[in-house]
Formats: sequence, structure tokens, C-alpha cells
Amino acid sequence: MASIFTRIVNGEIPAYKVAENDRYLAFLDINPLHKGHTLVIPKREVDYLFNLEDDELQGLIVFAKKVAKAIEAVIPCKRIGVAVIGLEVPHAHVHLVPLQGVYDIDFSKPKLKLSQEEFSSIAASIQEEFLKR
Repeated sequence: MASIFTRIVNGEIPAYKVAENDRYLAFLDINPLHKGHTLVIPKREVDYLFNLEDDELQGLIVFAKKVAKAIEAVIPCKRIGVAVIGLEVPHAHVHLVPLQGVYDIDFSKPKLKLSQEEFSSIAASIQEEFLKR
């Protein structure tokens, strides 16, 4: 069975997309640590980040960098933190989390509850900034 992320790629499950090209997709985490918390994935389903082909991993990181710059431009933060946990969904992905301090990327903290309107507005702002780059 396809992972939830593959189902998002295939359009079977909706997502708040912020950036996309032929190989990668970025969308808001629906259980965010902070506003703008984004997941970046390869469209090809691979369970473990370090099982990606070298060029695919390189492309994912470069794509994530562009997404991070777009997030920084619209979400007030000191920088964008990067986390790869890889156990919660069997599809390689990178978390981009706006940070004010080192403890802002603690995944044991309670997640934000945002409205559909908030998610949509944040996604649209990041997407608009991404498309400028």
C-alpha cells in the first residue's frame, strides 16, 4: 500500500502545498511545531532518506533550501531548522521548522492547532515567495 505521502503526491489526499516540481513536493505539516512547519519529500516513494540515489538526495536538499528561503521570507524566525527522523511515515522526508531558539524543534512538544484558513494563508504566502525564486 502506498504511503500517505505518495497518496498526497497522487492527489488522493489533499495537502497545503507550498512548492512542487517534477521530482519533489513541499507541503505544510498538518501537526506543526510552528507556523510554516513544512515537509519536503521526493515524489518517488523511498522509505529511508539515505536509500535515495545520490542525485535524488542532492536534488531534495537543494529543493528544500529554496523552500526554506521562501519560509524565512514570510514567517518571522531566526532561521529554519532541519530535522530528519524517518520513523513516522515510510517515505523519505525532511522537516523544515521556523526557529526562534534551539528547543523550538522538540517534537515532543504539543503541536499547534491551526484553522483551514490559517493553513491556506500560510501555504499561499510561502508558495508565492517560492515562485519568485
